[in-house]
Amino acid sequence: MTPAGPNHGKATVLVVDDSATKRYLLVSWLTRAGFTVVEAETGGEALRKLAEEDVEADLVVLDVKLPDMSGFEVCERIKTDSQRYGVVPVIHVSAHAVDVNDRTQGLNRGADAYLVEPIEPDELIATAQAVLRYYRARQRAELLAARMVRLAETTLAINSASTLPALLEAAALGAADIFGGPVVVVAETSEGESLAAAGPPPAVRKWAVPRHRVAVGSLVRTDDAADWDVVEWPEGETVAVAAARLRVDRPPVYVAVSGSSQTPGFPVLRQLSQAVAAAVEAQRSFDEEHRIAVTLQRSLLQSRLPEVPGIEMAVRYEPAGAQTEVGGDFYELTVLDGKLLVAIGDVAGHSLHAATVMAELRHAVRAYAVEGHPPGAVLELANRFMRTVLPADSATLCLFTLDPATGRIRMASAGHLPPLLHVDGEVRFLSLRGALLGLDAPPRAEQELELPRGGTLVLYTDGLIERRDADIDDGLRALAACAAEVEPDLDAFCSRLLTRLGGSGEQADDIAVVALRRS
Repeated sequence: MTPAGPNHGKATVLVVDDSATKRYLLVSWLTRAGFTVVEAETGGEALRKLAEEDVEADLVVLDVKLPDMSGFEVCERIKTDSQRYGVVPVIHVSAHAVDVNDRTQGLNRGADAYLVEPIEPDELIATAQAVLRYYRARQRAELLAARMVRLAETTLAINSASTLPALLEAAALGAADIFGGPVVVVAETSEGESLAAAGPPPAVRKWAVPRHRVAVGSLVRTDDAADWDVVEWPEGETVAVAAARLRVDRPPVYVAVSGSSQTPGFPVLRQLSQAVAAAVEAQRSFDEEHRIAVTLQRSLLQSRLPEVPGIEMAVRYEPAGAQTEVGGDFYELTVLDGKLLVAIGDVAGHSLHAATVMAELRHAVRAYAVEGHPPGAVLELANRFMRTVLPADSATLCLFTLDPATGRIRMASAGHLPPLLHVDGEVRFLSLRGALLGLDAPPRAEQELELPRGGTLVLYTDGLIERRDADIDDGLRALAACAAEVEPDLDAFCSRLLTRLGGSGEQADDIAVVALRRS
């Protein structure tokens, strides 16, 4: 049943009485009072008409004594099967069942009022209006309660979205569930691109709203549907638009729904727009911080690789997909006295401080190496530097020098993950021991080996292999399996490692990868 009210025209009354004379009187009185009247002679006919989609009765005036069944039974069926007949009030009228027991039975079996003949026209009209007022108020309250529940569910969904397009899609789905009909949700990305989720079903696309002045807060206005042509609106429909923003320097968020869906005095649309604006603001802030963090992180890393005859090199850095803070992963490749110096490390933590420590450690390692110290000595000097200057911090570091002419490698490690060596289709991890930097520990031992022609050496940070739900040995085995084949192009090889093992940018930690091949 569709509730009567300003948006649904005059109330429709179904009059059920087998007496043509009495039915004529009831119909006449109700029609003169402005009601639309539908007639039925029997209980079965009344139930069929209520079940028909084209008969939307707002009130039933029902005689108690009917030829096929009692009015009490008809009323009870209506009240106990709202899915079929709708939620509709019933007024009993009777010239025979007039004692207290009859009235009690009628009310107990669902009737909302009971009138005993003879009935005065004013009494009938006043009773009908009173019953409809109560039902309309009840329907508005139930509608508001249902919309508030859906608003809470939609707010949870939009705040759980990980990207702005997903947020807009969740908001559009929620708005369609709350209000029904077409919806449009519009917001700008942190880069200033305007996106709209329109439907149902919601599809996110580029679309800009004509500029309107919106103060901090929210407002609701009525627009022409032609201004919101990103979706198809019903013929003759207006569009109710809620615009909201939290800061004066931010573009507004818009939520547009059918104007006929709005109930005066119940600002659910406005509350939804405010919830979407808050979620969009949080998402924008996250996106901006993440972009700044990644830019800062990349600016602290080496931008160009040295060119070394006979040595192919490739590096990859992938920021954490779930972090806005900068991380502490770093790498260094430089040529000193004809040898290639390679370092990879990871400072503990994800913060601007971790990035600062990373930059200081990287520069310290390079400075000690320039002085001519071998890898083991560089690690000891770097450890002394950290214990003196950065006593609260720790880091892992793997460092080696490579002679391009002979392939001789001199390597030392301070708690870093073991390098992977691929030679002639065979893969093995190098066994290096040494405590991480920042600890008072014995000197880190050096190891010497030869990188044969065609051999590939891979260094990496823990983000490539570590997962919260898996053992680190599983990650090392996965890396070994993935590196069993090495592409002719080392850049393609590193990209495949990140794609297969790194989770396509959704990993919880930064990833740095360095690959070298002696050609």
